[in-house]
Amino acid sequence: MQNNKDFLGTAPIGRLLFKLALPTVVAQLVNMLYNIVDRIYIGHIEEYGDLALTGVGVCMPIIMIVSAFAALVGSGGAPRASISMGKKDYETAERILGGCFGLQLILSVLLTVALLLWNKPLLLAFGASENTITYATQYMSVYALGTIFVQLTLGMNAFISAQGFTKVSMLSVVIGAICNIVLDPILIYGFGLGVRGAAIATVISQAASTLWILLFLFGKKTNLRLRPRFMLPVPRVVLPCLALGSATFVMQASESVISVCFNSSLLGYGGDVAVGAMTILTSVMQFAMLPMQGIAQGAQPILSYNYGARRAPRVKKTYKLLLLTCLGYSVTMWLLVMLFPQIFVGMFTSKSELAIFATNALRVYYAGMVLFGIQIACQMTFVSLGNAPCSVIVAVVRKFVLLLPLIYIVPLVYKQDPTMGVYLAEPIADVLAVTFTVILFIFQFKKAMKQIE
Repeated sequence: MQNNKDFLGTAPIGRLLFKLALPTVVAQLVNMLYNIVDRIYIGHIEEYGDLALTGVGVCMPIIMIVSAFAALVGSGGAPRASISMGKKDYETAERILGGCFGLQLILSVLLTVALLLWNKPLLLAFGASENTITYATQYMSVYALGTIFVQLTLGMNAFISAQGFTKVSMLSVVIGAICNIVLDPILIYGFGLGVRGAAIATVISQAASTLWILLFLFGKKTNLRLRPRFMLPVPRVVLPCLALGSATFVMQASESVISVCFNSSLLGYGGDVAVGAMTILTSVMQFAMLPMQGIAQGAQPILSYNYGARRAPRVKKTYKLLLLTCLGYSVTMWLLVMLFPQIFVGMFTSKSELAIFATNALRVYYAGMVLFGIQIACQMTFVSLGNAPCSVIVAVVRKFVLLLPLIYIVPLVYKQDPTMGVYLAEPIADVLAVTFTVILFIFQFKKAMKQIE
């Protein structure tokens, strides 16, 4: 299929979305295992698993920030490369690819230095207690050394998917996940490295994924090739990419800020148990969100390419199919979590006190996710059409305008159980955010379609 450079503009939408989305969904599911397998193994360390799990959970805000910088470049550059491909301007698309690659190398160096210098103060600020800071610093000091692999794996993989090579992008994730799943028990239990072993396994696995991606992008099978002469980040090339990627950056970086606010608030109301439960809740949320994001990423090349080619009917049809698919998935996952929360919680802990608390909290925290397929479909469409302002607005409204204040307001109102009040902030913000996004999207999508019809 990829031998025909115009397949994104000619193949049947339903079949095309299935072929592109299936590998990205598989990749996201595997990526989910990649992200949570450390926590599963760590949480079941017999002597100190609950505290170690909480310590690694405190690392998540920093890890989210690292991932957010990869998304800033990759999620902004990849749609713009697709739009250029739709216009048959392949040289501009390769300039975007090369410039984004060079920019990620620079960001990797800066982030690595920052994490090695300030990881302990950051972890203490992000909710680590005297009981968990040791485990948090053990994990983070090793993870920081693999920052370059995280940046290149996440950022460059987006350019592979944007060309329609979703099977190749899926394999990059699968390779890393298999390495991680195999290495985790060996290093954590076999060599007795504990939390450090989990971090070492993650770094090695990300390095394997990076090698696979670079071999492909420098090879002959790709439509867009990494060329050394385009690797110097030129402002006129990379700045529009950063503007578009800022929406995803805000979404992911704000997750870090929100996580800090959740952890600090929960530590005050419920102690280490409440913070540990939050680690489990965010892991389950990843379980639900990542496949849905995979579906949206499968739709992105179709939306961007056909928007660049001014094929409005195909853009509309792709969006409608994306919306129905994401909404169906979010409703299904919501039902499973509401009916069987103990199954999801049991994956991460065998400690009865933590398991009981987290099971009750999960139903509250996840209550608003039934509608979140709408949010994902609209946000990805904004990004795919190059609408940077609206994609940033919906991200900022959900996280900073709604969720951040509610984390502190709801516990004060819900005085009978302020700890659960903290978790309740999430579904309230989700429902309000979806409502706002739908209203904004209706007007902006009609405007975008009129421009190309």
